Amino acid sequence: MTQACLNDWMERESLAEAMIPLVGKLYRENQVVTSIYGRPVINRSVIDILKAHRFVRRVQKEELSVHDTHPILKVLSELNLGPARIDVGKLAIAFKNQDETASLEDFLRKELADVVDQPKAEQPEGQDVVLYGFGRIGRLMARILIERSGGGNGLNLKAIVVRNGGAKSDIEKRTSLLRRDSVHGSFRGTLSVDEENGYIIANGVKIKVIYSNSPSEIDYTQYGINNAIVVDNTGKWRDAEGLSQHLKCPGVSRVVLTAPGKGEMKNIVYGVNHSEITPEDQIISAASCTTNAITPVLKAINDKYGVVNGHVETVHAYTNDQNLIDNYHKGDRRGRSAALNMVLTETGAAKAVSKALPELEGKLTGNAIRVPTPNVSMAILNLNLEKETQVEELNDYLREMSLYSDLQKQIEYVKSSEVVSSDFVGSRYAGIVDGEATLADGNRCVLYVWYDNEFGYSCQVNRILQSMSGAMHPAFPKK
Repeated sequence: MTQACLNDWMERESLAEAMIPLVGKLYRENQVVTSIYGRPVINRSVIDILKAHRFVRRVQKEELSVHDTHPILKVLSELNLGPARIDVGKLAIAFKNQDETASLEDFLRKELADVVDQPKAEQPEGQDVVLYGFGRIGRLMARILIERSGGGNGLNLKAIVVRNGGAKSDIEKRTSLLRRDSVHGSFRGTLSVDEENGYIIANGVKIKVIYSNSPSEIDYTQYGINNAIVVDNTGKWRDAEGLSQHLKCPGVSRVVLTAPGKGEMKNIVYGVNHSEITPEDQIISAASCTTNAITPVLKAINDKYGVVNGHVETVHAYTNDQNLIDNYHKGDRRGRSAALNMVLTETGAAKAVSKALPELEGKLTGNAIRVPTPNVSMAILNLNLEKETQVEELNDYLREMSLYSDLQKQIEYVKSSEVVSSDFVGSRYAGIVDGEATLADGNRCVLYVWYDNEFGYSCQVNRILQSMSGAMHPAFPKK
């Protein structure tokens, strides 16, 4: 019995190993991004792929095996596909449960008809991207952009802009911070430095390090950068006037702010109102991490049940603007030690929801408590609804939305009595509904939404970049 169990594991390992070159070929030659129920499988290990299959049992209530997905990848690699995002896991389950008796190839041709038998896509020139600021969000954005640099993304990280920090070798220090992260672990790949020419080389991607104290000082074209989107991670300027400094630089066409924007600037939560982005928009905001976490869930709830009003309480990891030990701070309470205290503070996230979801304007209040953890936060949504519901019905609806709706990249659903905040480090979703904690009785519900306020938010920013650059390819299956 023991040997049989081990043999089964070894067989599945072997099939997972065989999937890796198929996934890579589809990605680099066809610009096809593959996943298993939202879990990416590009540049993933054998164990990562097997764990992605195991995850399906938790959300779909049926097993998914590499025996189901490996044949699908083999057929996909022979179909001359155009650029697309394909969830191999969902296709495998749909094929097993189909009413017809179509062959696997016929089934896939029908499901992917829009992108089958396309001439092999030429490698696109892509969209140049510059990261202005290289702190927590800047470095995570770099990781995401580098991860997808092999094809299928169309976003080319060309440069980072920083002020010289005064280290003996500033570029080595920046590279070290990219290589090692106390929260998110080691960089996946190789990093080297061309100090003479001022480049960080990450998995073959040459990233120019530009030193500047002001956006207006830079001519990006001298570095071969043109029509670039600048992602401003500094938070120094949050209105159109300040951010427009970037547009005065040769080589820049648009700006994305990784913080809530002020004034009439569009605040975009991808999945909710990204369709409002137009080619004429030169400056947009990606809103805040909390706004991104709660707005998709609020949209889902409002669409079905209607939100009369509610209160959002955020339990937020401390951030770099707080003090490590008690010291002067211009903000109320934030001068007290972040590592030793829960700090009550304000949040504009509840009011900011209405910038992406106008139907909720004036319906939400909010507060925040900063707590002594370095990453992963929670939003507690206490809502009064127009329609009645109960826990099981509400959870089933949110689970369905996380799997099959237009918000499936923004909302994840988990139902376990054992999960804690560190389990969500590295989550690519805007927010994760904790079904085990859901409360509902009639017209009132309380939802607990976890979110990686660093990486999950960075993934949302990356989706905005993909949308702005035309690199967000069609997704399959469509339902």
